Amino acid sequence: MIRIVTALLALVAFGCEAQTADKPPRLRDMVAVTSEIVRIGDLVENAGAAADIPVFRSPDLGQTGAVPVARVAEALRPHDLDRLDTAGLSEVVVTRLSRSISRRDITERIARALAGQFGFGNAQNLAVVLDREVRVLHVEASATADLAVSRLTAEPRNGRFDISFELPDSVAARRLPLRFTGTATETVETAALTRALRTGEVIKASDVVMERRSKAEAGNDGVEAAHAIGMAVKSPMRAGQALRRNDLIRPQVVQRNEPVTVIYEVPGVLVTVRGKAVEAGSVGDIINVINIQSNRTVQATVTGPGRVVVSSVSPIVASVSPASGDPASSQTQ
Repeated sequence: MIRIVTALLALVAFGCEAQTADKPPRLRDMVAVTSEIVRIGDLVENAGAAADIPVFRSPDLGQTGAVPVARVAEALRPHDLDRLDTAGLSEVVVTRLSRSISRRDITERIARALAGQFGFGNAQNLAVVLDREVRVLHVEASATADLAVSRLTAEPRNGRFDISFELPDSVAARRLPLRFTGTATETVETAALTRALRTGEVIKASDVVMERRSKAEAGNDGVEAAHAIGMAVKSPMRAGQALRRNDLIRPQVVQRNEPVTVIYEVPGVLVTVRGKAVEAGSVGDIINVINIQSNRTVQATVTGPGRVVVSSVSPIVASVSPASGDPASSQTQ
């Protein structure tokens, strides 16, 4: 019984091989290779024993090239592929696979190399600027290891660095320029203005955006956008300028020489008179105000736009204006 089963399996396998052998070699329209050589098996399906025979040099790493079908057929003719099915193609596109190393990959690797050394902080807070333009570098697709630092020097005072890398599992990397110089700057995330503001102008949500700025520019007192919204700027500021706590003041709801409503408060009595602010103030500030009726200067607390409150422990005597019948000023202190 076992012999019968074995014989049947052998017969099936032979049939599959015969079926495969009956399939004519067929040209591929697109080919991806990893080696420096393009072989017949890369170009042709069902190439059989000729699959490992080299016929063309591959494009450079990461590059793509096109080969006319006539040239492919000529190269394959000596290798018993006369029945080649070209599938109506005019050319075969060949791409050599690679691992690409971009400028961003390099600057991020430099930041990680500098992090925690030479006075630098975390890698994610380092902005790296290279001295030269860096094109995308291509190495073998099999070279998956991280760039290894072979040499590194840095100057903490100005952030200048000089670093060299190597890629141990790559032959192509030995021919690449893997030495880089530049500047690393520690950055912080802070609120910056999207437009210029005048002195005292109140910051709206559309006026600020969170950005990464150098620590030297933002200082240690940078602010979050949420903390800046609703505050006013102490002095004129330009668009793009980073905001610091010292740049912000509470909005001034009373301006100098502005007419204000003065409210006198004592237990059980409240009198309202007209006044003029001697100085500007924000809510909660104590400012000097002139009582227009008595022409006296009093200190009052700003409670809102155009409103101040005077709290007094002295009795207030209210008089009535014969002309209007409205409550007039009390005689204070």
